[in-house]
Amino acid sequence: MAKGPRVSVVIPCFNGGADLPGALDSLDAQTFCDFEVVVVDDGSDDGATLGILDSIAERVRIVRQGNRGLPAARNAGFATARADLVLPLDCDDRLDPRFLEATVDALGRNADAAYAFTDLVLCGEKKGVLAKRYNLFTQLFVNQLPYCMLIRRADWQDAGGYDESLRDGYEDWELNIRLASLGRFGVAVSEPLFLYRVDSKGMLRRVSNRRHAQLWRHIQDRHAALYRLPALWRCWRAWRSAPRAYPAWLLVGLLMCHRALPASVFNRVFSVLLRFSASARADAGAARSAQGT
Repeated sequence: MAKGPRVSVVIPCFNGGADLPGALDSLDAQTFCDFEVVVVDDGSDDGATLGILDSIAERVRIVRQGNRGLPAARNAGFATARADLVLPLDCDDRLDPRFLEATVDALGRNADAAYAFTDLVLCGEKKGVLAKRYNLFTQLFVNQLPYCMLIRRADWQDAGGYDESLRDGYEDWELNIRLASLGRFGVAVSEPLFLYRVDSKGMLRRVSNRRHAQLWRHIQDRHAALYRLPALWRCWRAWRSAPRAYPAWLLVGLLMCHRALPASVFNRVFSVLLRFSASARADAGAARSAQGT
């Protein structure tokens, strides 16, 4: 029996063919080469995208399904992956040539870690570098981890995969919390190896952020035990020494506002707070550096 690859890269695609060649080029440039690419066509109906998918059929494995949304497309890719380690990657994002090498090595050195992630480089409508660290307390309030993580397929399976009801986003945030509820955590690679494109037309800014109250409510309802105040207190004590991007009082205040305000009002408050987020601060810092050069 032929030995399978060590890594499977899963790329969901719904009418994103124009961006797909760039993602594949960044994979071709990887210093770690023992991987396969699985492109999940999530019911694309754009002629140009379908043509590109046909043109790469000999280069990658293509899984086709009706349009079921991003979480279902990722689950389909994970389900058909031949490797024990799986990386989700969106069409419009890119990897530094050392991404796979560094994350495979990190998981090899940390047998208890469920996944490995790196710092990220903001591209597109924002610039700058974001350092990423794991803190479960922070993660309950704000998604501080990139979706692009090298995940052990067994842990994805034990957690039940991505929540396919979260078609409007935050499916990666919810999965992270679900893994944590099982005692499964990640390991950070302190290098900016993930190139994340920020686009006002992307799902995060166009849909997810505008429905933040409703989506976060879904996460809290699914993990109600973790969001009870005694549990939050215990979590804070357990994780208080770990790096945190925001003070605890601000995070708890955000939760109280979410519980007290109507969803429409909280979404407006959240849109204002985004101006002071870690990514906004990184973008402002990059702009100041550019002006100074």
